[in-house]
Amino acid sequence: MEQSPKIPTMAELFAEGKQPEVLFWVGCAGSFDDRAKKITKAFVKLLQKASVSFAVLGTEESCTGDPAKRSGNEFLFQMQAATNIQVLNGYEIKKIVTTCPHCFNTLKNEYPDLGGDYEVVHHTQFLKDLLEAGRLTLEGGSFRGKRITYHDPCYLGRANGIYEAPRELIRKLDAELVEMKNCKQRGLCCGAGGAQMFKEPEKGDQDVNIKRTEEALETKPDVVAAGCPFCNTMMTDGVKNKEKEDSIKVLDLAELLADAADL
Repeated sequence: MEQSPKIPTMAELFAEGKQPEVLFWVGCAGSFDDRAKKITKAFVKLLQKASVSFAVLGTEESCTGDPAKRSGNEFLFQMQAATNIQVLNGYEIKKIVTTCPHCFNTLKNEYPDLGGDYEVVHHTQFLKDLLEAGRLTLEGGSFRGKRITYHDPCYLGRANGIYEAPRELIRKLDAELVEMKNCKQRGLCCGAGGAQMFKEPEKGDQDVNIKRTEEALETKPDVVAAGCPFCNTMMTDGVKNKEKEDSIKVLDLAELLADAADL
């Protein structure tokens, strides 16, 4: 496989007096979690294939503060946000794309009040725009005719009303989109939101991710598609709990498209 072109940092581009089309906000999961790193790499390959001028912050990127805010530490959130906003504004960033709905929601809806005003898009929206502009083409690939069910991330769906972009990408794969009984506005949380990702669940009758996985399995899918690294983890754990990991894949939309584009 040919070596991927080097990904520039904002510091490098800024030193050359250049401004990228978009800043790719990688996020903590996409930077450090081994599973989520695969999503990051798939999305980068798609950006490169579409000849998108982009950069990352690299070591200058810090957590958006979403987990701190959701778990009640507003002070820590504002400290983290202020640091990021100082960096972003210093580079005169206008547009940001991210593969994480938690980062997306925080950057889009909570940073403006603190002085960070940017156009923020989720990677499913960005990829849909690239396809519609003809900058990216797909052949359907190994997913043609496969049954794919899509799990709506809370911070993408109900929090921001983005339901169609991810589904449009699945349709472009020539796959069969099969909906769960609870989808779109009625979508059920995977169990990781609100900083629940970082703690054990409280006692109850059933873990939320198991409940959601059961709803996914009812559609008899070949693939459970996700648009969030947290959802990906929770649904993967759910599929393993049901001992279905050999027959059902849990994949991010970027991974589905990268595979279809033979990247």
